[in-house]
Amino acid sequence: MQSIYAFSRLGSTVNAKPSTSSCTPQLPFERRHGLQKRSSNVASRTLAPDRSHLFSVTPSADLEILQQRLAAHLDTTASDTRTPPVDRAELLGWLSPRARNPRKRLASPVSFPEDEYHPSQGWKPRPHHLSKQQLWERIRVESQQDAASEPTLASFLYSTVLSHNSLEKTLGFLLANKLANGTTLGAVQVMKLCQDAYDDDPSIVDAAVADMLAVKDRDPACEKFAQCMLYFKGFQAVQSHRVCHWLWGNGRRSLALALASRASEVFHVDIHPAAQLGIGILLDHATGVVIGETAIVGDNVSMLHHVSLGGSGTSNDVRHPTVGHGVLLGAGATLLGPIVVGAGSKIGAGSLVVSDLPAHCVAVGVPAKIVKRDLLREPVQDMDQCADFILDYVI
Repeated sequence: MQSIYAFSRLGSTVNAKPSTSSCTPQLPFERRHGLQKRSSNVASRTLAPDRSHLFSVTPSADLEILQQRLAAHLDTTASDTRTPPVDRAELLGWLSPRARNPRKRLASPVSFPEDEYHPSQGWKPRPHHLSKQQLWERIRVESQQDAASEPTLASFLYSTVLSHNSLEKTLGFLLANKLANGTTLGAVQVMKLCQDAYDDDPSIVDAAVADMLAVKDRDPACEKFAQCMLYFKGFQAVQSHRVCHWLWGNGRRSLALALASRASEVFHVDIHPAAQLGIGILLDHATGVVIGETAIVGDNVSMLHHVSLGGSGTSNDVRHPTVGHGVLLGAGATLLGPIVVGAGSKIGAGSLVVSDLPAHCVAVGVPAKIVKRDLLREPVQDMDQCADFILDYVI
């Protein structure tokens, strides 16, 4: 089956704005697509701006017309030397919903050299990163050392790590003992669910490996991989969500919600099972993080505690933010509505974001305002929570 982490919405490079021309007024989305407007008792001023044209899929009949017109236009301009060369197949492919690659839209629009590492371009293994097997062996060695130096933890480390023969078994056992309770699910049941998810979609385990590597790279408080896996509730909350998301994608929504509710009680992190998370995610401290149902989070995103990706309105369509690759969200940052935060951006602590932000910018305030653009360095690499928030000035 396809990976459950395939994104289904546009990402961070979209920066379209409705036409403001008085000659050619923009028709409402419902009239342009022949849909019946959904009734609502909420005042229009409280709703997020209508950006449904950015996220909707063009009807198949319109697709054929668009493809025909675009093909004719490409044929007309093919002999024009002033027109830059265009990959015809790729351009036509973007009009097809099946051929779209929304993950690409989460990436930075800036073209970087291929030999350079840029988190805003999505997850990419680095030379110092360990493979899954190497990571598992390192965790076992670290656990053995901790058991020898602290005998009080020896029993816990043996039952959780040293008695298992794979990373999947250890991770399932750990989550099962965290999430089990006496009324909803027992530890054996939760562990069976985890193993079923890992067997059905191995990319869940690959994502866990990437998350662990990301925590070790970006959090100076993380001294060992075993420390991240066993004691960092942000990492554990993300891995719990990945299992819940697998359940949700397989139609087991009641169980997904029950498990997500239990994870919220245990970790104080509330992530809806339908929310889509990339890989290489860091939830630092994690307490109070909220991620809503239709939210999309790209790769290499770092969030501090009390970050909220909240919804706006009562529509069944997109209500929550889309966060591009390599974004840093400071402590207490609140993002509301179907907004798009561009890749490689940084949001200051305590800021309130209610409108789209371009890639590689710095925004701070209530409501957040852009104070810097075209940020050269990647914010998730230095995790600096104080730099770039003061406007440049000359005395």
